[in-house]
Amino acid sequence: MKDVKVLGPGCKRCVTTAEMVQGEADRLGVAVTIEKVTDYAAIAGYGIVSTPGIVIDGKVVHAGGLPKAEDIAHWLA
Repeated sequence: MKDVKVLGPGCKRCVTTAEMVQGEADRLGVAVTIEKVTDYAAIAGYGIVSTPGIVIDGKVVHAGGLPKAEDIAHWLA
């Protein structure tokens, strides 16, 4: 199971990012837990200054803007 954190203030892009991650996980058959992190101090703790950010299993894989579906699939593989 992959532990995914979507970091951001809860904006539309952050919601869309979480939906994209869940959609790719479902398509690939990968079990994930998705946590939305909205606390600015926690977000800054990952070194992310542009949101949405994505952290998978403790590793920052994306920051700023919507990720590409093929990138999400690569990160979840």
